[in-house]
Amino acid sequence: MAMTDLLSADDIKKAVGAFSAAESFNHKKFFEMVGLKNKSKDELQKVFHILDQDKSGYIEEDELTLILQSFIAGARDLSDKETKTLLAAGDKDGDGKIGVEEFTTLVAES
Repeated sequence: MAMTDLLSADDIKKAVGAFSAAESFNHKKFFEMVGLKNKSKDELQKVFHILDQDKSGYIEEDELTLILQSFIAGARDLSDKETKTLLAAGDKDGDGKIGVEEFTTLVAES
């Protein structure tokens, strides 16, 4: 399954483009712009499984660094600061990774 099976290619392009500058990533604005705010829990779980590249059941820090690339090939990596901010926002149980429930909560809170 591809991200474009769940989200508009135009919305993805606009959202990723809006955060192309270093240190500009804001997960709340990104999730809204890309269209995740309007998705059902089932659809958010499908997006989570795309972001969970190693299929571990969690989105770890190295996968968060590449989150924009999961939406569109060739997008920039998040900086260490941006990655840590995103991880801190999503990691509710403090285990250093984001599970599917934490991800759906993170998007809902955005």
